[in-house]
Amino acid sequence: MNSVSLAGRHAFITGGARGLGLVMARALAGAGAAVTITAGRSAGELAQAHAELSRLTGGRAFAVMADVADPAACAHSVAAAGAALGPVDILVNNAARGPREQPASHDTSLGIDPWALDTGPYAEMLVGNVAGAWFMAREVVPGMVERGFGRVINISTSKPTMEMAIGGAYGPSKAALEAQSRAWARHLEGSGVTVNLLLPGGQTDTDFIAGGRPGERPLIDWPERAGTIEEGRTPGLLPPEVMAAPVVWLASEASAGITGKRWVGANWHPALAPEDAARVAASS
Repeated sequence: MNSVSLAGRHAFITGGARGLGLVMARALAGAGAAVTITAGRSAGELAQAHAELSRLTGGRAFAVMADVADPAACAHSVAAAGAALGPVDILVNNAARGPREQPASHDTSLGIDPWALDTGPYAEMLVGNVAGAWFMAREVVPGMVERGFGRVINISTSKPTMEMAIGGAYGPSKAALEAQSRAWARHLEGSGVTVNLLLPGGQTDTDFIAGGRPGERPLIDWPERAGTIEEGRTPGLLPPEVMAAPVVWLASEASAGITGKRWVGANWHPALAPEDAARVAASS
């Protein structure tokens, strides 16, 4: 991916202080973009990630605490980032409430009764994971359209997860995000602004998943198996780095005119030319 340059671009990654978000922020910074990251909870993690990204970008990094479920916080974060680094060219909607944020009694080995879920956490997950992406997009997309260039990359999940009986509100929220993304892509067609979906392809070695911490479960043999991963059915954990190369390509000029599509990071083979890797990683 060294041939793909994002020099002069400003990438904004929500939930960029750890896990998949930090991996993607590093990748975008490594391709030459200035980067803004947000976190909704841990100021310490945000400060640490900001320091690392500042070193990578020569100081062209910005960090702000913001919960994407709060539209005022989204507006503030975009305004502050714009003042620091200029208009946002690339939006990665990564922040989400995950499977671990179910009721305290949630046990994925037993499943949960969907009718017993508390209304508060259920609604909060839907707002954060679906409306949160819209709150962010409405702050940056009009400017992208005016400038004739923009990339919106919404982070999704595998289809088996969307329909998982033990998943509570998480799977349905990602299914809604996918439908919303395709609607945006149709609306923006021909504007120079693209909207695409990117997902790992299985559970990743991060603390986002239920029932584990990074390093506690075996990793699959990626990238040797890239291009052959059965979405959502990997025998082990994927390294979060599966998101790095595809997010850079989707953010770049190389993906111009490609919109409303879905890409599986685990099937993006880093040894292939980007256009070949994209063809293999494309998903319906």
